[in-house]
Amino acid sequence: MAQAFNKFHQFAEDLCKGVHNFTSDATCTVTLALSASGSAPVASNSLLSHLTQIAYTNLSSRVVTGITAEQTTGTVDLTATDLVLTASGGAVAAFRYISLYNDDPTSPLDPLIGWYDLGSDITLADGQTLTLDFVTGILTLA
Repeated sequence: MAQAFNKFHQFAEDLCKGVHNFTSDATCTVTLALSASGSAPVASNSLLSHLTQIAYTNLSSRVVTGITAEQTTGTVDLTATDLVLTASGGAVAAFRYISLYNDDPTSPLDPLIGWYDLGSDITLADGQTLTLDFVTGILTLA
């Protein structure tokens, strides 16, 4: 996925306050929220409830796995295992934006991390897949 990562403003504060813990021994369930063209995320959004999501009927798991946060000379790269979204049993509603959120905290509830803009709506027909390349990095903090 070559699209640029866009950070939600609140993510920076939430990270400093320990809302997100991306260490391997912590529970941090990063999940995808998908939105169509008319429902673009904005940087001032802070919670999943601020987004208008598509229906996830016929879509495989949206949970990002294998998250690691490793630093080299003061720069931290947040990476994860590639995620393959698969349509099964029918088409998946059209979407353009892929937002990441932390599904574990209850206060704040489902805080947002960032999003990607695919440039235009895409629809996955039954059996089609979309691979999200998180191995090359979700975000970099320098």
